Amino acid sequence: MSAPPIDQPTLDTAVALLRAAGERTLRWFRAPDLAVERKGDGTPVTAADKDAERFLREELAVAFPGDGVLGEEEPPTAGTTGRRWILDPIDGTKAFTCGVPLYSNLLALEDEHGIAVGVVNLPALGETVWAGRGLGCWSERGPARVSTHPSLAGAYVMSSSLSHWAPGRVAALEAAGAVLRTWGDGYGFALVATGRVEAMVDPSVEPYDVGPMPVLLTEAGGRFTDLQGAVSIEGGTGMATNGLVHDELLALLRAG
Repeated sequence: MSAPPIDQPTLDTAVALLRAAGERTLRWFRAPDLAVERKGDGTPVTAADKDAERFLREELAVAFPGDGVLGEEEPPTAGTTGRRWILDPIDGTKAFTCGVPLYSNLLALEDEHGIAVGVVNLPALGETVWAGRGLGCWSERGPARVSTHPSLAGAYVMSSSLSHWAPGRVAALEAAGAVLRTWGDGYGFALVATGRVEAMVDPSVEPYDVGPMPVLLTEAGGRFTDLQGAVSIEGGTGMATNGLVHDELLALLRAG
C-alpha cells in the first residue's frame, strides 16, 4: 500500500517559511561585516546560518507544535507527534561566505512513511523548488520534471567538490562521456529535479544536507539513493538522477 499524500497546507507553509528564512540570509550575503567562525569540525558558520535556523525552529514550533526538529546548528528537538522537520539553514556556507549565489536553504518533513515534504530555496537566485508526497514537484516555472537524457554519455553530473572522490572516479566518468561540474550542494539537487542536469553526487553528507531530496526527486520523476543504492538520508552519501542514468552511474561509482 502506497504512502498517503501530504496535505497541501503543510507543504505551502513549509515553502513560505523557508523563503522567509532565505530572505533573512540576504542581509549578510556579500556584506562587508560578515564574520566567519569555525565549528569544531573546521567547517564555517556565520550569523546568517544561526539566524535562519533559529527563525525556522521558532516558526515551526508555532505552526506545527509537537513536531521534532533536526538542524545543523542547534541540538535536536524531540517531538511527540512522530513527525520530524529536517533543516539546513544554509547549505553551501562556503559558497555563501565567498559571495557565490548558489547556496541554498533546505527543509524537509519526515513522518512514519518517510520524507513527505521537501523544499530547496535559492534566495540569491530568487528560485525555489518544492515537492510534497503525492502532490508533485514544482518551481516558479510550474511543474518540475527530470530530464529524459538516457545515458551517461553527454549527461551533466554535478558534485559539491572532488575532495571526497575515490581515485579514478573522475577519469571513469569522463571515459563514460559524462560532463562533470561542481558548486553542487542543494543547488545541484535542484538542477536535477528541474531537468537542467542529469545527476548530482555528494560522497559526504549529513541527513540535513539531503533531507528534501527523496521526495523532491521522486515527485519529479527521478531517483534519490545513497551510494550503496538505499533510499535513505542516513547513509552518509547522496545521489540524485533523472532515473535513466541512475544504475549506470551507481555501478561506475561503486566500482571506483
